Amino acid sequence: MQSRKSTNVQGIDVSHHQGVINWAKVAADGIDFAFIKATQISIDRMFLKNVSAAKAAGILVGSYHYLDKSVTTVTLAKSAANDYYAAIKEAGGVKVFDLPPVLDYEIINGISTAQVNLIAQTFLAEIKRLTGITPLLYTGNSFAEQFGLEIGGYPLWIARYGTAVPWDVKAWKEWTIWQYSDGSTGGTRSSGSRSVAGISGPVDLNEYNGTLAELKAAYKVAGGGGVPVTERDINVVSAWAADNWAEAKANGYFDGTRPGADITREETAIVINRLRNNFLKLIAGNTTQIADLEKRLQAIEKEGK
Repeated sequence: MQSRKSTNVQGIDVSHHQGVINWAKVAADGIDFAFIKATQISIDRMFLKNVSAAKAAGILVGSYHYLDKSVTTVTLAKSAANDYYAAIKEAGGVKVFDLPPVLDYEIINGISTAQVNLIAQTFLAEIKRLTGITPLLYTGNSFAEQFGLEIGGYPLWIARYGTAVPWDVKAWKEWTIWQYSDGSTGGTRSSGSRSVAGISGPVDLNEYNGTLAELKAAYKVAGGGGVPVTERDINVVSAWAADNWAEAKANGYFDGTRPGADITREETAIVINRLRNNFLKLIAGNTTQIADLEKRLQAIEKEGK
């Protein structure tokens, strides 16, 4: 992944662990953005106060949900996203926040890589649906290796303490935010220090991949609330796909409705079976050979499992 730049804007992330923060001093010390812990099992006791005070100091504010290791199913993941959204609403709603919501996923409790991805996808999709904003995913460099390309569609906030750049993983080749220090170890600010005025003790240090102006432009800060998700009309086919969609309809693979909708497993199964049957008919030449080919194909499919 890419290196840090001297022109990149600097930020922090905080929770109740930092205690009472003097946000005016934080802002005066060159910190331009902050992500504030909203929820884990429950709402962070300093969340509402930190959001209000950081905003008053002129700092760009975002929030994050720390996914507890007890979240081991998609049902619990969806519930956690709704708890997070409830905290966002309690703080004044999406419009209060300058930066996107964040899923902090860095610890698990004996679940598979496939389940990790499913839980992450469920949470991210649900918070996106609730807020209308594409969220970020925060995780460590090693943990990031578990995620597939689908999760890689979400911007990455990577944790790697030190001066060595984060290494590429399957899902990401670039970071949007780099947490380069926990305030005690890792990289340093341009001053050579890891401390931030207005905060007693260590605090996580972060860098956005761009200048302050670029950060504001990326999330349309003037309008508030990050980048809204553009909702498409699922009943209208995209221009770039129009010819292929027409051909698929004409050949009987789709019924012609909802071209922009997500495809379900059931719909995928129907398409695959139609392709399979058409393939058998094509190579058989006549229907009398299809039954035999069907048996042979089933045997091949079983060998491939």
